[in-house]
Amino acid sequence: MDAERLHHTFLDLVAIESPSQHEAQMASACAEELRGMGFQVSFDDTAARTGSDTGNLIARLAGTAPGRVAFCAHMDTVRPCEGIAVVREVLDGAEVYRSAGQTILSADDKAGVAAILEGVRAAVESGRPRPDITVLLTTCEEQSLQGASALDAGTFEQGTPCFVLDADGAPGSIIAEAPCHYTMSARVMGRAAHAGVEPEAGVPAIRIAAEAIAAMPLGRLDDATTANIGLIEGGVAVNIVPASCIVEGECRSIFRERAEAQRAAMEEALRSAAARHGGSVEVDWVLDYPEIAFEEDDPLIGLLRRAMRTCGLQPELHRTGGGADANVLASKGARAITLGIGMANFHSTEEYIRVQDLESTARLVEALVEEACE
Repeated sequence: MDAERLHHTFLDLVAIESPSQHEAQMASACAEELRGMGFQVSFDDTAARTGSDTGNLIARLAGTAPGRVAFCAHMDTVRPCEGIAVVREVLDGAEVYRSAGQTILSADDKAGVAAILEGVRAAVESGRPRPDITVLLTTCEEQSLQGASALDAGTFEQGTPCFVLDADGAPGSIIAEAPCHYTMSARVMGRAAHAGVEPEAGVPAIRIAAEAIAAMPLGRLDDATTANIGLIEGGVAVNIVPASCIVEGECRSIFRERAEAQRAAMEEALRSAAARHGGSVEVDWVLDYPEIAFEEDDPLIGLLRRAMRTCGLQPELHRTGGGADANVLASKGARAITLGIGMANFHSTEEYIRVQDLESTARLVEALVEEACE
């Protein structure tokens, strides 16, 4: 692994603005790097479905030994990302890259992309036996994993180990459990009336929604399950009893049955409140992505532990409350798992990553290529 080359790659990628749905320039830069290593690079046809200006990047390199391995990171970032300025300094005794404070840094997930590019390049340059390698760089991950969700179901050969570099926690962190995610959109319907002349003739949709929300179990429900109402919108004017209201929320759990029980509880709260007041409600649920759960003795965990120890990393299994591309890649043929890369305070202007963590992640990619040989 060439540390200086890695740092140049990371900073070059950070300089490219790539908010969700505007990843084309980032994709072009990554494609050029991968083609230079001998990869066959293609873009899928998902742009029309995600609204991005490019499809997902899929790059493949034939191996020199039996076996296969895949790496995934996402090309999009949250905002503000215009004119990112990077500071390299010492923070709490460690050298870091951080945002200058006006924008994000975009280590989420350009540190992951840079580590994949450098780790794979180092593996190719080493001349050691290597398996078939697939690199997947997705669009619109920050928008409920849209790019990965739109992938063709046959993107991966069934059972391909796929390592998604996109989590906080130092290198060595293995996200062995991640929740399924349901999104709810409910339309509460009442009846309009003049709020001053005949309020009793109205059925206030916002009151129905408020009572329903108050009755819902929300927040952290147990060690594996959460729920939230994030949006309520309705009404026309202060002197009109509101005839309709939109309520949007979510629930998550490591265990599908708990998420479905919570989903039922939220829906029942809405229907009960509507019935009490003579209103009605239409509720739609979408499963955005399924849960992930790996046992400690899973062969994929064993492969990770061996590669991590080769790099001097301490493997640690973690549970997260958030989703990543790994949550949907199982339906595309991969055995996908998310790894920590050391990004901190991501999605904020205080974002940073330790230089050592960036380098360790690239070394881990190189080690995983070698370990994946059969």
